[in-house]
Amino acid sequence: MKRLRWSSAVLSVALLVGIGLPASAGHINDPRTDNINPLGHIEEPRSLINPAIGNINVHTDIAFWRNRAFQGSWRGFNIRNIASSRNPSTVSSTSCEGPQGDLVVWRNILVRTWDAPAGNPGPFGSGLTCDGVPVPVGWEGIHIFDVRNLEDPELVAAVQLPCGSHTASGVPDLENNRLLIYSSPSAHSATNPNPPATCDWFDIVEIPLDDPGNPTYVRAAQSMHTCHDVGVILGDVMRAACAGGEGVRVFSLGGPSGGSLDDPALLFSVDEPGVTIGHSAAWTWDGEVIVFGHEPAGGVQARCKASDSATDKSYFFYDGDTGAKLGQWTLPRPQTGSENCTLHNLNVVPLSSGRYVLVHGSYQSGTSVVDFTDPANAVEVGWSDPPPLPVPAGTPFCLVDGTGCDVGGAWSSYWYNGLIYETNITEGLNIFRFTGDETAGALRLDHLNPQTQEFSLP
Repeated sequence: MKRLRWSSAVLSVALLVGIGLPASAGHINDPRTDNINPLGHIEEPRSLINPAIGNINVHTDIAFWRNRAFQGSWRGFNIRNIASSRNPSTVSSTSCEGPQGDLVVWRNILVRTWDAPAGNPGPFGSGLTCDGVPVPVGWEGIHIFDVRNLEDPELVAAVQLPCGSHTASGVPDLENNRLLIYSSPSAHSATNPNPPATCDWFDIVEIPLDDPGNPTYVRAAQSMHTCHDVGVILGDVMRAACAGGEGVRVFSLGGPSGGSLDDPALLFSVDEPGVTIGHSAAWTWDGEVIVFGHEPAGGVQARCKASDSATDKSYFFYDGDTGAKLGQWTLPRPQTGSENCTLHNLNVVPLSSGRYVLVHGSYQSGTSVVDFTDPANAVEVGWSDPPPLPVPAGTPFCLVDGTGCDVGGAWSSYWYNGLIYETNITEGLNIFRFTGDETAGALRLDHLNPQTQEFSLP
């Protein structure tokens, strides 16, 4: 039996949104612009409701350390060897049986989120385990793994959190020999009879770099509304942006504006009219612009049709110092009523040229590259957009806003060292090369946790 320290804060609840279904043939033949070139692919079918493919499992977010990609899923995580962009391979798969499976990687440490009370009534059932260790009934939070042995990661700690952990951002604090985790709570689950009134904070957990099996719960950083994701930029900027509720809350992490890495100071908030489920936040590498996205209907409806409002299929750009709105970009490719679509997970290409370029994955609208150097006139410069997935009989998805759909597509698409990595809900891992001049001179990184920009550029 593995030895494990279970830490706990106050137990609460999590929102479990069902997504996923069968795999398709991959990304090679999907419609795309000439400057998006498909490379390698790991075909790994996942499904929520199709028993012929899998059992309650979808691919989720991804992080990178050198030539390894760590790809989460609702049932654990996979470690991929991406040294060859044309022939990626799987190093290992680790079982951890609860959603959502968002990941942070730092050296030999991997943190995985879990956002539904274990053993409560629901599709994940009872008797759940993580790396072979039983998970206590009602538990939700983060699991911490030692991944020095990439072929056999070891669970070393678990921290129970007040509202579970939907997503997580890693904040290295090397001066204090620790990794801080900004963990975003889930919304509430009806399976918990006594949930808190709100989960309007993000949790901060400290993991000692030389002893990851002994984490400490630091505090709840009050944010005025839920935080789905926290986008962090360090260097000379030292800011964090919590995306959730109606918009963005901006924090100082040190310097003249106050706060610190483990006690952020709330500076200002921005609410975007028409937004109710704030989802993603990122920064330009100079800290001048915040990119904000939301997820109307939780990503399981067809919200990118020609008839849908621009608000439902847009990214929004704000001044990083004041929150003033600078512009927005609206998806120009209408999707059908049988494709789940909202603008989902993104990152910004590290360019020192003064150019602003983002890459995003947005469910069945696929993967896209957007130049927003002028935030008031942002333009899409490349894309890969797969055809609609076949609609399964009896689907509960896309019935409100469309004609029914299989929920799938790109959960995340991120730029990393000259390539775009798409983690595809039902397919696995897809790799593209973007050949446009817009990303010329992009910096190479040793590693990447996409929600954390560890330095800033002038």
